[in-house]
Amino acid sequence: MGRMIAMATVTEWIEGARPRTLPNAVAPVLAGVGAAAQLGAFSWWQSLLALLVALALIVGVNFANDYSDGIRGTDTERVGPLRLVGSGVARPRAVLTAALVSLGVAGVLGLTLVAATGRWWLLAGGAACLAGAWFYTGGRRPYGYAGLGEIAVFVFFGLAAVLGTVYVQAGTVSWAALGGAVAIGSFSTAVLTANNLRDIPTDTTSGKRTLAVRLGDAGTRRLYLGLALVPFLITVALAPAFPLVLPALLAAVPLLKPVRAVTGGATGPGLIPALRDTGMAMLAWSVLTALGLVLAG
Repeated sequence: MGRMIAMATVTEWIEGARPRTLPNAVAPVLAGVGAAAQLGAFSWWQSLLALLVALALIVGVNFANDYSDGIRGTDTERVGPLRLVGSGVARPRAVLTAALVSLGVAGVLGLTLVAATGRWWLLAGGAACLAGAWFYTGGRRPYGYAGLGEIAVFVFFGLAAVLGTVYVQAGTVSWAALGGAVAIGSFSTAVLTANNLRDIPTDTTSGKRTLAVRLGDAGTRRLYLGLALVPFLITVALAPAFPLVLPALLAAVPLLKPVRAVTGGATGPGLIPALRDTGMAMLAWSVLTALGLVLAG
């Protein structure tokens, strides 16, 4: 490997945690908070705990993916952000420990939230999220290698995260909550789609049969555009009941650059900003939608 292992700096550990993916954790909680407030059930401490669970979970997912891909050798030639194991800057066991600690923190915080609210059946959903985080690239048959990663992201960082945030506070969900869940799920899936579009050449070589590899370059670009459109259709659909969500259409502005990159045929490093900008558009949409729902309540 490129250098002596176990020499990762703090900066490299932070980069390995992939902070640019954090909007995928923050946005669903914000959308859920807005929907809970619209139902008159907002709780600041429950929202904070839900946010901490989501942040710990996504950091754990990132370290787990780093570890699993690294020991399989699928990150040896990588275009995107630093991978700790694949680049050789950290020992696999150290990255595995970071993953397990992060997922453990998510589990403990989630259990605390469930115990405090009495929504015990959410434990099953939490266990599914933890299993999904590990088996995305871990285990003998990782589902991320079989083209199911996009479905998992839609379910876990869209439906589960948004609806879980609402339900733990309100004890119910609403059409606005469901719309927000589908929208955030589509945004999050678009981020992963852009990532996998960038990695089609290296994933094909390493045997990773992601959905992007299966669809091919042109099909993956069409999928990204379709996913990017869904949240704005949902905004229009929610507007008759909640007209104050219409400013969320302004989230299309930060989405213009990644859409141009994807439709313009950008490849490799040229697609890296698309991940960040799609995440920022998702964050903007969630903030503006949450504000609209809060004011409507």
